[in-house]
Amino acid sequence: MSEQEAYGAGDGPSGPRAGFWRRFGAYLLDTIILGIPYLVLYLIVGQGVAYALSIAIDLAYFAYFEGGASGQTLGKRALGIRVIDFRTGGPIGYGRAGIRFVARILSALPLLLGYFWMLWDKEKQTWHDKLAGAVVVPTSAYPTA
Repeated sequence: MSEQEAYGAGDGPSGPRAGFWRRFGAYLLDTIILGIPYLVLYLIVGQGVAYALSIAIDLAYFAYFEGGASGQTLGKRALGIRVIDFRTGGPIGYGRAGIRFVARILSALPLLLGYFWMLWDKEKQTWHDKLAGAVVVPTSAYPTA
């Protein structure tokens, strides 16, 4: 197999990919999970401080879970999907998971275009996936170790 074939030079993705609605559902679950500490902080310290601390908590949550061996946040685990390295199929690591989290801002800025990009991208990657060199896949096709 040539390198082009290995990395998806054909018409479709180079392997099974998680669909839009599964990814959306996982993110919705993660948002609910992360909304709880935000609400508690909001009630204790007020909106500004709670928002700043919430961003730090969100970064730590996504970097830890998506960068770890399973590549799954709690929402992704519930929906049976995970984040993997596009080239190797292994974990993306904590640093790239952090980059992926921060890059979500770029995906959101132009009317969420970066999120919807996966709908017509050959590898079903969002902009933050591309920047982190990652893909989101079903665990049925790419089981965790």
